[in-house]
Amino acid sequence: MRHDWGVDTSADKAKGPDRERVVPGGERGAASPGEREGGRESGREEAPKPDLLQALGGKRGVADTGLPALLFVIVYTANGHQVEPAAWSAVGLAAVLAVVRLMQRQTIQYAFSGLIGVAIAAFVATRSGRAEDFFLPGILLNAAYASAYLVSIAIRWPLLGVLVGPVIGEGMRWRRDPRRLALYSRASWIWVGVFAVRLAVQLPLYFAGAVVALGIARTALGLPLFALAVWLSYLLLRQGEPERAQEATG
Repeated sequence: MRHDWGVDTSADKAKGPDRERVVPGGERGAASPGEREGGRESGREEAPKPDLLQALGGKRGVADTGLPALLFVIVYTANGHQVEPAAWSAVGLAAVLAVVRLMQRQTIQYAFSGLIGVAIAAFVATRSGRAEDFFLPGILLNAAYASAYLVSIAIRWPLLGVLVGPVIGEGMRWRRDPRRLALYSRASWIWVGVFAVRLAVQLPLYFAGAVVALGIARTALGLPLFALAVWLSYLLLRQGEPERAQEATG
């Protein structure tokens, strides 16, 4: 049957209801592939950002280790440069932060990782009697992380991909995609830079015995630098997201 304006409705019916969509005004129209794919991509494109934070321990994880170090410096300075009261004050604050995390039903790993790190730092400082040794475990840990990232890039197993891939649901499939592998390698260089900057600033201060300056540097190069690195990594890794979304739906 053909209406007087020349549109054959029999052909439209033959296409079936799956070719039509209902819009809020009650009108019907075909949903273009671009609209369908765009909707899926827009839902996927923003996903990695919170997952990247989670995979790397989160901003709060950095704060949980930075705040006890800051308290250590404050108590050490205010208490006549005595190491033990400052060290155990830092441990006490780390324990409180761990309990708060447990009360909020966060994972045991995140709750106790900061506490264990601060406890080791306090043990080293009290054993040596040198306040700057409180920062030595953190300095060594930064050196270890920088080395691990460098080695992982060299052997084409960038550590950032190993950490982030499983969390965002990508697993290790990124290694079969040259573009994703290259992106993870480039993003891993960002973290090499983070740990290298921390070492470049903190090592001279450690050898100089500048405890107050170490505490300030530890705080300044903690959460702010971590947040910047996460943001830059996110901007870099999201470049491959639209293509992955199309491949998944194609």
